[in-house]
Amino acid sequence: MDFSLSDDQLAIQAAVRDVCAQYPGAYWRKLEETGAYPAEFVATLTKLGWLSLLIPDEYGGGGLGITEAAIVLEEIHASGGNANACHAQMYTMGALLRHGSQAQKRHYLPRIATGDLRLQAFAVTEPDAGSDSTQISTQAVRDGDSYVVDGQKVFISRVEQSDLMLLLARTTPVDEVGSRTEGLSLFLVDMRAAADGAIETRRIPMMFNHHTYQVFFSGLRVPAENLIGTEGQGFREIIDSWNAERCLIASEAIGDGRFFVDRAAGYASQRQVFGHPIGANQGVQFPIAQAYAQVQAASLLRFKATTLFDTGQPCGAEANTAKLLASQASAQAANAAMLTFGGNGFTAEYDIERKFRETKLLEIAPVSNNLVLAYLGQRVLGMPRSY
Repeated sequence: MDFSLSDDQLAIQAAVRDVCAQYPGAYWRKLEETGAYPAEFVATLTKLGWLSLLIPDEYGGGGLGITEAAIVLEEIHASGGNANACHAQMYTMGALLRHGSQAQKRHYLPRIATGDLRLQAFAVTEPDAGSDSTQISTQAVRDGDSYVVDGQKVFISRVEQSDLMLLLARTTPVDEVGSRTEGLSLFLVDMRAAADGAIETRRIPMMFNHHTYQVFFSGLRVPAENLIGTEGQGFREIIDSWNAERCLIASEAIGDGRFFVDRAAGYASQRQVFGHPIGANQGVQFPIAQAYAQVQAASLLRFKATTLFDTGQPCGAEANTAKLLASQASAQAANAAMLTFGGNGFTAEYDIERKFRETKLLEIAPVSNNLVLAYLGQRVLGMPRSY
């Protein structure tokens, strides 16, 4: 067992840290004021190849694994940034790489790697289905050499900043299949080719600068050649993306946790009250130390999950548990930082309140921690199903 990063992985970490230094807190605070997308930051990551790490080198990508992608996202968050604006390109790769045809890979992957095409939107969630993806009602009906899509999605991020969208739709009604996970199909939608009115988007106001939308489909035609994998097996195909997603979201939470711990420890060591640093008080010091311990523990399990994923082994339990523990550790670190900074923690200039709002999302999305617990209780521990 080797718990250390390789020299190449350490070099990735250092290089991403250097990039993030060009986009300090003031950059992210300005975006919050305007509600703008961090286009410059994403363009830099794309140009340097950090967003195409998972694309095989034969298609112009980095040819690396989820472990390296996790290192990139963790470092972005530990540096005070937010990878939410671009992380989907990494975890959507699983479905395309594992289930896409050779023609699809040759056509799309090189241009995604260069940034000429942006794959940032992953359309699964619906207003009436929520976390139960098997109950989605958006339908795709075969019509000649196309599928016609009608329906609605919600909380679909980066739609306006993406050219391509992975879309899960029902191709067989739920009452005509033996299992509710059947009859769902996965499509790669080129939104640039959509007819006028076929895709309508409405941005959803959020508690932080997050670009997420309601999406309405009306008679959207998708070429049959854009079906990913096998018709009716889309639910199984996106599971690959989900495990990768869990690993990467855990890494973002770990990065946030590091940010809070580092900022809190530094502030507590310098801030003088009643003649000595507040960090000398156990009431301040211990919560920060406890948060540090929990972040470190979550990090180890995260790397176990990414290693299993990269070596082709089952990792559902590890990926889900890592996401659970990392998001909880980050939330605890956020609380410790807020209490350490006191009133200053509520001011924009210290970035604590911004990161506090951002990291809270990770307990709920892209999967609720309650569903993670249900997965562990039922699928891992063998207890009765609750849903």
